[in-house]
Order: sequence, then C-alpha cells, then structure tokens
Amino acid sequence: MAWMSCISYWFDEDDWYDGQQRAKMAQVKQVGLLAAGCQPWNKDVCAASGDRFAYCATLAIYIYQLDHRYNEFKLWAIMSEHKKTITAVSWCPHNHDLFASASADNLVIIWNVAEQKVTAKLDGTKGIPASLSWCWNAGDAVAFVSHRGPLYIWTISGPDSGVTVHKDAHSFLSDICLFRWHPKKKGKVVFGHTDGSLSIFQPGSKSQKHVLRPESLEGTDEEDPVTALEWDPLSTDYLLVANLHNGIRLVDSESLSCITVFSFPSAAASVQCLAWVPSAPGMFITGDSQVGVLRVWNVSRTTPIDNFKLKKTGFHGLHVLSSPPKKKSFSSQSPTKNHHMSSTSEAVPPPTLTQNQAFSLPPGHAVCCFMDGGVGLYDMGAKKWDFLRDLGHVETIFDCKFKPDNPDLLATASFDGTIKVWDINTLTAVYTSPGNEGVIYSLSWAPGDLNCIAGGTSRNGGFIWDVPRGKMITRFNEHGKSGIFCIAWSHKDSKRIATCSGDGFCIIRTIDGKILHKYKHPASVFGCDWSQNNKDMIATGCEDKNVRVYYLATSSDQPLKVFSGHTAKVFHVRWSPLREGILCSGSDDGTVRIWDYTQDACINVLSGHTAPVRGLLWNTEIPYLLISGSWDYTIKVWDTREGTCLDTVYDHGADVYGLTCHPSRPFTMASCSRDSTVRLWSLTPLINPLQINILADRSWDEIIGNTDRAVEVGASPLLCGKVSRDIKQEVDKLAGNPRGRKLRWFSECLSPPGGSKNLWDLVAVIKGQDDSLLPQNYCKGIMHMKHLVRFRMSKAQELTTVKMSKFGGGIGAPSKEERLKEAAEIHLRLGQIQRYCELMVELGQWDKALSVAPGVSMKYWKKLMQRRADQLIQEENDDVIPYCIATGDVKKLVTFFTSRGQLKEALLVAQSACEGNMQTSQCLESNGTADLEGNSMEDYTELLHKVSKELSEWYFQDGCAVLAACCHLAVENIELAMANLIRGNELELAVSVGTVLGECAAQATQYALELLARKCMTITTWDLAADLLMMIPNNELQLVKLCAFYPGCTAEINDLHEKCSLPDVEECMQLAETAQEEGNIFESIKYYLLTIEPEKALPIGIHYVKEQISSSEWTLDSVCPFLDLLSYIRTEKLLLHKCSEFRNELLILCGYIGALLAIRRQYTSIVPALYEYTSQLLKRREVCVPLKIEQLSEELDAWRACTQSLNKSADELPPTPPSELQQEIYATLTSRIKEEPLKVTIGPDYVTGSNLPSHSDVHISCLTGLRIQGPVFFLEDGKSTISLNDALMWAKVNPFSPLGTGIRLNPF
Repeated sequence: MAWMSCISYWFDEDDWYDGQQRAKMAQVKQVGLLAAGCQPWNKDVCAASGDRFAYCATLAIYIYQLDHRYNEFKLWAIMSEHKKTITAVSWCPHNHDLFASASADNLVIIWNVAEQKVTAKLDGTKGIPASLSWCWNAGDAVAFVSHRGPLYIWTISGPDSGVTVHKDAHSFLSDICLFRWHPKKKGKVVFGHTDGSLSIFQPGSKSQKHVLRPESLEGTDEEDPVTALEWDPLSTDYLLVANLHNGIRLVDSESLSCITVFSFPSAAASVQCLAWVPSAPGMFITGDSQVGVLRVWNVSRTTPIDNFKLKKTGFHGLHVLSSPPKKKSFSSQSPTKNHHMSSTSEAVPPPTLTQNQAFSLPPGHAVCCFMDGGVGLYDMGAKKWDFLRDLGHVETIFDCKFKPDNPDLLATASFDGTIKVWDINTLTAVYTSPGNEGVIYSLSWAPGDLNCIAGGTSRNGGFIWDVPRGKMITRFNEHGKSGIFCIAWSHKDSKRIATCSGDGFCIIRTIDGKILHKYKHPASVFGCDWSQNNKDMIATGCEDKNVRVYYLATSSDQPLKVFSGHTAKVFHVRWSPLREGILCSGSDDGTVRIWDYTQDACINVLSGHTAPVRGLLWNTEIPYLLISGSWDYTIKVWDTREGTCLDTVYDHGADVYGLTCHPSRPFTMASCSRDSTVRLWSLTPLINPLQINILADRSWDEIIGNTDRAVEVGASPLLCGKVSRDIKQEVDKLAGNPRGRKLRWFSECLSPPGGSKNLWDLVAVIKGQDDSLLPQNYCKGIMHMKHLVRFRMSKAQELTTVKMSKFGGGIGAPSKEERLKEAAEIHLRLGQIQRYCELMVELGQWDKALSVAPGVSMKYWKKLMQRRADQLIQEENDDVIPYCIATGDVKKLVTFFTSRGQLKEALLVAQSACEGNMQTSQCLESNGTADLEGNSMEDYTELLHKVSKELSEWYFQDGCAVLAACCHLAVENIELAMANLIRGNELELAVSVGTVLGECAAQATQYALELLARKCMTITTWDLAADLLMMIPNNELQLVKLCAFYPGCTAEINDLHEKCSLPDVEECMQLAETAQEEGNIFESIKYYLLTIEPEKALPIGIHYVKEQISSSEWTLDSVCPFLDLLSYIRTEKLLLHKCSEFRNELLILCGYIGALLAIRRQYTSIVPALYEYTSQLLKRREVCVPLKIEQLSEELDAWRACTQSLNKSADELPPTPPSELQQEIYATLTSRIKEEPLKVTIGPDYVTGSNLPSHSDVHISCLTGLRIQGPVFFLEDGKSTISLNDALMWAKVNPFSPLGTGIRLNPF
C-alpha cells in the first residue's frame, strides 16, 4: 500500500502539536441532498446498463445503482466535470463501468463509474457534440456529431488513438436529431433529421441520405423531427422510427420501404421516445410528449397492447434496463414445502392466461424521464414504480428559504421558472408553482402563517403565489421588463414588500400594489434586506460598489448612509439578527465586508473566496457566525470577530447562490446552487463545547449569554437567540428535576431533521408519558409497537370516509379510488378481512375479495360468490398477501415482504400477529385432518424483533442512524437503539437519550460518555472531559487515562489530579515504585503514567504484553487493558528520541491487537488495513516483538477465507471453501478473540451523510485507494485522508494514527 511509504519515524518534538491540529474532519456536516431532475433540453440524457442507470441534469450526471440486498436503486455518484450544458450520455455496450458524456463547451469525457473518475477527455471538439454514442464495432471508440455533421470517431486508446471523420457521414441538408449504430451489423449507422428523413450508412453499400421521410411530408418543406430511432435487436435491417407528428413506423433499411405504420388512439398523441424490451421479442414501449402515457406495443399489431398513465407531464426519455433487477427469490427463503403437490409436479403452477393476456407484460424495468424533471424506474410487469424522483429543478436554483412558521418546509426558486416547496424530512416536493415565469431569481415567504410566497423574475416582474391554493394572486410590474434580482417581504410589517431591479430602483409597496417609496440608484440594484430590529430600515446593494441604508419613516428618497469600500458590484446585503446596526455585504470582488451602521465604518473584511460572493447568512444564535456562498463553488463559515474562516465546504458542483436556516433549528442550513441541487448541512460541530456543556449540566452562564459577552474575541460560543432563551424560560418554569426536558429541547433545537423528534417521542412513550401528549405527526414516523396497529387502523378508517378537501391535495393528491385501495390494504394488514373484501368489491376487484372471503366464513364466501359480477380471476403476485392472511400464515408473509425489501409492511404484519389479530383458520386437507402450524406468541414476538432489526439495518446503511435507533426503540430494544446512535457517531444524542432512559441504557451511556470525553481531550476542554467522566460510576480508570494524557505543567497537572480525586504527581511516583517492587504490573503502569516521567511505564507494560503474546494461552482480554492504558501516555513524551524503540513496539502491538479487536467487533472494512499497517511497521522499524510478517498474512488470509461467505452479496460466485490449515488458524484466532462483552460496540460505524455523493470534493482513502463517499477525515500530515467511518472504527480499536507517527487519532 502506497500510504505506508509516508510513515515517518517521528516528528520533531515541536511539530507533533501542529500535526494534532491538522488531523481533523470538516466542521460542517452534509446531512441531506435534494438531487436535480433530468434536463428536458437534449435527447440522449438518460442511459442504463446492467444494474445502473444514469440521467443528466443540466451540469451533472446522476448515477443510481441497485442495492441487491434491499432491491432498490440508490444514488451512487454525481459526475460534474462539465461546466456547460450536458448534451448527451452513452453507456459503453461492452464494459458496464464506462460511459461517455458530451457538453456544449465542446468537451467529451469518458468516465469510470466504479472508480468514480475521469479516464479520458477530448477537449475542443469541432462543433458542439450534440449527439454521441459508443461504436458497437470497436473496442473503445466513441462517435459524436454536431447538428449538421460530420460524424467524428474518437478512438480513445491503442495505436490508432485520435479523432477521425466518417468518410460518408457529412454534408447533410437537414440538422441531425440523433443517430444510432447497429448493435450487430458492423459499422452500420442511421441518422434521424429535423425534416423527418433518415440517412443510412454501411460499409460496402451505397450511402442513403435523407430517405424514408413520412409520406405526408413528401414534396413539402415542413419539418417533422425524428424524436426516436432504434434498431430491431432481432433483425439486421429493421428499424423503428418515431416522428413528432407522424407517429411510429417500422421500416426496412435495405429496401427503404415502410413495413408497418402504428396507429394511435387519438390524433393528439405524439411520441417523444421509444425503446425495445429486450426480454420480450417484438415488443417495444413509447412515451407520449404531451402527457405521461406509457404505451406497450408488439410489432405484430398496429395498436398498443396496453397504456399506463404514469404522470400528468409528458415523457422526455425512456430506457429499458437490459437485465431487470434480480428479485430475491421468495421460494428459496420459505422453509415450508407445499403439501398439496406430488413430487413430480412443477414447483409453481403456471398462470392461466386469458385471451387478452397472450401478450403478457414483460418483466422489464423502464427508466422514465419526464418534462418536469421527474425520473423514475417503472416495473412494467407489476405495474408499479420501483423508484420515483417525482420532481426536480433542472436548472440553477437561485434562492431558497424556510417557511417562517414551519422549519420542515423549504421553498426554492429556479432558472426553470418554478418555485417548489419541499418537505426536508422526506426530501419530496409538496407544492410547485404554475411555472412559465421565465427565470425566478428570488423568493420571500410571507410572515407567520400566511402561506404565500413572493417571487421576483427576470422579465415578468414580481408576483405573490398562494401556496395551498396553487394560484398567483397578485402581480407587480412597476419595474417593467427589467429583472427583479431580489424581493423581500417585511417580517416586522406584513403589509410591505420591497423589490430591487436592474432599472436602478428599489421599490417599497404594500401587498395590494400601492407604492410607498421609490429609491433611485445610479445603477442596477441586486440585493435588499429589511433590518431585523427596526421595521423602517432597509439596506441595498448596488452595481456602483456601494451599500446604502434607507429610513422609510422620512419622506426623503436619499439614503441615510452610504458605505463604500468594495471594488466591484455589491450583490446581497444582510442585517445581523442579533447585533443591532451590524450588516454584511457580498461582492464580485470576492470579499464579504462587515459594516457597523452606528460607527459609519467597515469593521472587517473577510477575504478567501476566489470568485464573486452570492449567498450570505448570519446565524440566529451565535452572533459572530456568518456563512457565505460563492461562484468558486464553495461555502465558507466565518468567525467575524477576527475575520477567520472556520471551515470551507467543497461539495457543490457549481456556483452557490442561496443559503438559509430556520430560527427554531438554527444549526441546520440549506444551500442551493447552479448544480441544481439543494443540500442540507448541520453546523452543530462548530459550537462543540456548547452541546457538551448542556450534557454535563453546566450552569446557564456557560450555555446562554448576551451578545456583548459572546462577541468578545476568544470567548467560547454562547447561544444568544430567541429559541435558546425560550428553552431556558420553559425549563425554569418546570418543577422537580427538569434535566430530561432540557436535554430533549436542546437536542431537538441542535439536531438536523432526520428523526431526532421521532426518537424523543419514542423515549417519552417508553418512559410512560400519556399518549394524548404525543404530537400530531407522530403517526407519520416510526411508532412504538403498542401504537402501530391502532394508528394504522384509524388511518384506514379516515381514508375510507374523508372526501378530499378542495385544496389540501398538494402534488399528486390521491384519487378516491387510490384512497379506498390504501384503506383496504391497511385493513388487510390489520387482519380485518371482511372490511377488505367489501372495499375490494366497491372497487370492482372481485377476484381479490373472493380469494380471501373464506377467511371470514364459508357462508360469507358463498354470499360473495352470488354477488360476483366478474368471472376472471387474474394471476398477480401480490395475491399471495390475502391468501397468507386468510390462512394465518404470518411467517410466510413476513418472509415474502422481507424478500422484496418491503420491511415496513413486514413490521406491520408481525406486530398485528403479536396482538393476536391474525386468525389461524384450520385448513382442511382432502383426507379431512386439520393441518395446524403452532405459531405461539413467543414466535411472533421473535419475528417482530427480527423484522424491526432488518428495518433498522436498512435505515442505518442509508445513513439514518437516528431512524435506525427509532426502529429498535419502537420494540423497546434499548441496547440496540443506543448501539445505532453510537455507531452513527451521534454521541451527544446517545448521552442525552441514555440519561433520560436511565438504568436500562446505563452501559451504553457510559461508553458514549467515554468517547465524548476522548473528543474533549483537546487543548481547551480538558475540564469538560473530566466532568463527563465523573458522570460514570466506578470511573477511576477513565480519570487516570484523562490525567495521564493531559499535557500541562506540573502545577496544572496537580490541579486536574485534585479535581479527579487522584494523588498528586510526587505521590504517584512513590505508589508506582511500590507497585513495581510488589510485582503489580497494572498498578505500576497506572501510577507511572501519572508522574512527570510517564515513559518509565513503557518498558514495564510492553515487556508484559510481549511475554503474554509469546505464550500459547493468551487472549485479547488479557492484553487489551494494558495496551489501552499505555496508549494514553502524553504524546510529547512518546515522541522523545530515547523512546523510539518502545514507541515502535507499542505501535506494532496496538496495530495487531487493533486488528483482532476489529474482527471481534465486525469492523470488516479496516481489518485488512490494520494487518497491513502492522506488517509495514514490522518491515520498516528495528523492533523485537513476537510477531512475524508471514504469521500476519496467514491470519489475514484465514480470516478472509472463513468469513468471505458472510460478506459476499447474493449474486456473486460461490466462494472457494477455506483450507484445513486456514480453518485451524481461524479457530485459534477466535479462541483468542472471544465474545465482545460490550454489545453496543458491535457492527461497523456509518455516520449521517455517508451515502451522499459529493459533486466536486474528491478524496482518495489512503487505506483502500478508493474514492471516499461521504465525510472525510484528514490525518496529521494535512494531506492523507480516510473516510470518517474508517477513522472512527480505527480509533476505537487502535488509538494511534495510520501514518505510524505515534499521534493519537481523535475523530469523534
């Protein structure tokens, strides 16, 4: 491994301190990503291959990959090298890891998806590559063409690499829409043109240019562009062509004749895209351009076999996945054999086909892209969405704002002419504005609960949109055709709205349009902001480089103040919410300036951005915290007291325009960008000691303060905003011990969305809180098992009776039919079979009603038979559900749901069974004996726990540790819930929740406190670490480690010893010497570490551990406590030159024992790295330890061989079985490792945001050599990186850095 070559022997003695400072992770954590939609401008912008599909937003390509374990597609990577609009993307037909993309800046790129990197680039192509495709006949050649040709062929590697021109495909008379190579016939290619004609070229034949125009166009010069073109996979000559107005034809490319013209149900239907279905010969699908109708066709019929209306908006692209996702087979997991068949009959009886189903729908998956940016994967066989990203902005998002009275709703304004409102918990669109507004630059919510948004556009003035009613209710056009760059609704006086525009005016008007003030500027005005403290004061930013402040209470149209200093135009201005008279401005000169209105002066200049500054945001709790976004693609966090940059975030793939946060969740920020995404961030790490002060129950003075105290240079962060003051007020009102409430309220305020409220609701239920106090939206989250069935039952009743209110639908509101269906499904899962049958009858689905009716009674079934109107009993896989429930076969049903990844359904059924709702009816067999499968309540409870564990794992690997913990709390499995929080590194939350839960969570809370104390073992917070450790009973050893590692002078060390009730330094020396004479090794190490010569502990401890490992009977538990204690020796002592031999031996022993601990705790991703690290150190350092490099590699191979079957995914080849020798070595290993006593440590760490791909911030892990997905941790050289997850696991089993320097790792 290359990383080991930079293992250094030691730093200079003064350099280790800098190294410790450099080892860090980002302070701003990404916790949510709203992906962009698919662009509607170019043709080939979606592609699929194997178990991946990709679509293009305007500037980035989104790649989704199938997760086989859960059978669902997940966002895997975002590729964003293109700086201008992407024009086409094409997957390599013979290598599923490669695809090519082209963009409007004359650039073609080849990507490797598996490694997430660019493998080749072609810059400066002649003409814009409007369409591109891999050549089927060549190994690695990509062809691309501009609108009029010629066709260029780029051979990427090999002796003939370079660009050549196709000898025939040039000089076209009409623009090219798209082209397609023939998959089988070498070198054959067809072009579709805007005039409706085709051009066909093949080696050895005459070129056919502009042939096969639709008959109705012959002799005219009308245009009818070719919208889709696909070769028939089963023929060498047949070709499907779609023209926008003339529909679809099957043509013969040899005889140039039309074989079939397909006819549409209505003349209005026009085809936007089509695709063959590889799994069904002769079958193809089309998507309409006006409405989202998917039609299924067979070449033998001129009319469609089937139509599905999938969306209101038209299709833009279609692609069929060549190998549909492999469903886990249900049968292999179901242990019970079917007794009703003889041994010779087939395992599954074939479905009986009715005449109409002779063309049965193929088991195919279609990637569908829509004109509104929606993207989805539709399962044609089951007629359902496997995945749907319903709406997305497809262009730059210029502005984003939280709703004043609801921190869960975020509005975004985009270049695509719409405002969308998102629920940030589910990251789905709740409302979208009517559209066609041109470009929307700015938005502003009405104050309070008015439910309106004001928007400012590029050409159409301003408007007010009534969100729930979906209507524009007012328009402002005083600026004429000039763009409105900023619109601001006054939050102190809800009748006033300000706009500023390219016409040089800032206009203040009332909401009904009456103009109050027109402030003229010498040039365009880009930004304005109402003062948060004075309702009559507004500031503006202008192209003339100045910031102006106006006072509305006077009739003068002159500014009260003009601030100059910027050297380029000023864009946004923002008043500080906490410091009166302070405002900031961002400029094209790349700086942010802080102005003090009361002193008429610029009090700070923040320099660091390398391009114009756009987004600006003051924090509403920490008065000196300011955040800026820029055209340099970064977000910077500033401490405005000294003008220092605290953190820089590189995740966006383009200019950052908008930044916002909600006062009641002051440390959750949203940002929006030209990369068309919205991202959510947690800023909590920036105020670190504060959160721990709250946990350690420090006084209010160390948590909440006034602004003057907080802005003193060097002061620790203090909360100064309204929310924290409100919490203090509420806590002070409570009688008795308010600690639990205080922890909960602060935790909800500081945590990002994503389950912390849900978690606290479950804690309250477990602690016996009255159900009537649960919030309204509790039933939308993960509910406690005792509520699950009850709440779903009332939901079913509500769905059956409620009529949709006129407006409350939001996007895609369900029809009455859909609501009845949903109600029926819930009743069914609750075991109410008769109610289900009746609802099915109401929906006309007699077959389903009949199939389960015997579960009520045979009498009822006969009654239904008489009412039956429809005699067709169709085969559909979901029918297994009613059968299972009618016969009470809960286990089979739970297995069925789990195998399809429908874990929430499985959980509901298991819980219903536990409550005794499932009727186990006696199935009479032909001989009359009853077949009873004894399902006891214990079985059902075990099943419930198993399913909730599966669901929890699903949330956990999806980066939602808090929701994973909720799943365990719902079935009162407190140990596993705490484990999820700790493994997700939500340590503060774990301690808060554990403290409230009390005794049942004590062990896990203590472990979380130890890790938090390690986090505090940095320069400024040692006493806080001591406070945390004092919350643990029997804490002497933990306090010893803390004092041993403390780097102060003797007097300071003695003060800390006194605080921790430990003897002073001199007394420790005497105790150590006595213990050594008595042969008490552990005690002597312990006390030597607490002296001013802790290095005396090294030879004693290392000699003991080496002796242990040399014997054959040693176990992990016999050496771990000694190494753990030794590892707390003060860094500056360990790095002394005279200690180098002991240091090397300590590092090697900690590496080896760390590897064994990682095996014990199932940290599989770092086991190989720890073995490799230990071997490299053995190789490079002069040491004498009882370990051999060969032994290490044998152990690693044995571990791999014996555990590989557990770590492989289902569809990989069966692994080779381990040899006898390997089994023997692994057995010895396991006997040494033994069981992990602390259950909360088992299982890999996975922090929030680990699954979120970054656009532009690419780091390669020095442990694995692979690109890091999610948060990154920088090691002490300031360059090497590992993933934060690996850093956390490494530090838990081996405290020393992977670079072998002897510096301790602190990633917590």
